[in-house]
Amino acid sequence: MADVAREAGVSGQTVSRVANGKSNVDRATRERVMAAMRRVGYRPNSAARALRNGQFRNIGVIMSTAPAFGNSRTLNAIAAAVVAKGFSIILMPVTEPSQGEVTGAFNRLNEQAVDGVIILIEQHQLDESDIELPQGLPVVVIDSSAHYDYPVVDTDQAEGAAFATQHLLDLGHPTVWHISGPPESYSAGRRLKSWRATLERAGREVPPALTGDWSSQSGYDHGLRLPDDVTAVFAANDQMALGLLRALHELGREVPGDVSVVGFDDMEDAAYFWPPLTTVRQSFEAVGSDAVAALLAEIAGEQRGAATVSVPTELIIRSSTAPPRHP
Repeated sequence: MADVAREAGVSGQTVSRVANGKSNVDRATRERVMAAMRRVGYRPNSAARALRNGQFRNIGVIMSTAPAFGNSRTLNAIAAAVVAKGFSIILMPVTEPSQGEVTGAFNRLNEQAVDGVIILIEQHQLDESDIELPQGLPVVVIDSSAHYDYPVVDTDQAEGAAFATQHLLDLGHPTVWHISGPPESYSAGRRLKSWRATLERAGREVPPALTGDWSSQSGYDHGLRLPDDVTAVFAANDQMALGLLRALHELGREVPGDVSVVGFDDMEDAAYFWPPLTTVRQSFEAVGSDAVAALLAEIAGEQRGAATVSVPTELIIRSSTAPPRHP
């Protein structure tokens, strides 16, 4: 640090501020110090800084390797929020959400000197009890119905599914069919339960739920077998809705003239489906930033124990829904 200070013509305190990511250094001085660091080969020692400050400024993320649109978007939001706070991210994938896999990932992160862990595992095992998390590190859990003694952050899945179902009922459809996500998904389960409860509150017939796997293919397959008298379908994500739209088109059933369709997620391409898709928007950015904020509060000792942060949804109405042609 003394070499850098001499090279840049600044004090050792200024070099320390730059090395620790402090904001009270003007841009020109910061750039001069960074250039001096590169010339003399200086690298801040994170281990020494952790001993001094009590923080490694690393956040671990345990995440399922199962492909999921929401998980990838949430991870991007977590990474952006972590970097904005001057931390780094260490990703630890797990192939299945079992006790052994999660405990192993947790222990490996502990060995890599992280200050806290965010758990982003959208699946659960129906034949297993809730996973017990090791003690010793601050933890935030995203998208879980388990009763952990940690903060839990999630989209209000039930609200979003109720918005979708009620929108179709308000248009005059006698009932709403549902293509659900896979049974091992927390969010799919919540959406399914809310769809059913919304129909029951309205005194409407509850059709049998059609189980998909989040893929466009599963939405397409169910669309080909959809009964002729169906006038409205709520698909649990936009990708299954996309497959459904193709199947209805191939069958010569107009959307929304013959069948209205609502999705969930509001993925970037949803506005460019044909017809543009009515869907439920969930803010992955808010989930990611709220999770990071909750974890940093735990790390700073400002928050202890369980707390739930529920991120609201929004119904985005486009051209794939309309009143039924023959009420």
